[in-house]
Amino acid sequence: MTIPVPVPPTITVRRVGADETADCLEGLAELLIDCVQGGASVSFMWPLPRARALAFWQGVAEGVIRDERILLIAEEPGGAILGTVQLVTAMPENQPHRAEVAKMLVHRRARRQGLARRLLAAVEDVARGEGKPVLVLDTATGGDAERLYRRAGWQEVGVVPDYALMPDGSMCGTTFFYKRV
Repeated sequence: MTIPVPVPPTITVRRVGADETADCLEGLAELLIDCVQGGASVSFMWPLPRARALAFWQGVAEGVIRDERILLIAEEPGGAILGTVQLVTAMPENQPHRAEVAKMLVHRRARRQGLARRLLAAVEDVARGEGKPVLVLDTATGGDAERLYRRAGWQEVGVVPDYALMPDGSMCGTTFFYKRV
């Protein structure tokens, strides 16, 4: 059994402003590539070209600028991005009270230190502040993230077998969760 090492207090979790999203693109692309290379089922296949990773984050940055999503990052004092999570706030007009938690990523070298818990707590706090008390998310069935969400009080809605592909092309189920914050 691995004993978690606490996240060093020097790692900060913060919201990225619309005016600074462009400054984060390279670090976010590195993070995404690391996670996909490590086998994370986060919408991309391996190998993940750097240009594709950058294009994805450019789209996220545009969503932040349009106030359709909120981007949080976890970074070291030197600015290296070790984790991220998004809150997608652009919802249909009959769902102004909810948001989707998306693309929570933690660099492999920063895992098992509580960073994902900190990111999740931070995105839940942001959702409360934005007046979004109902949150939803999905994750690969059977992975570490699924256990994290359960421990954090998220309620499982159900599992869809063979919903997505892992980066290596194998099928994986997806578990859907919700939480009132």
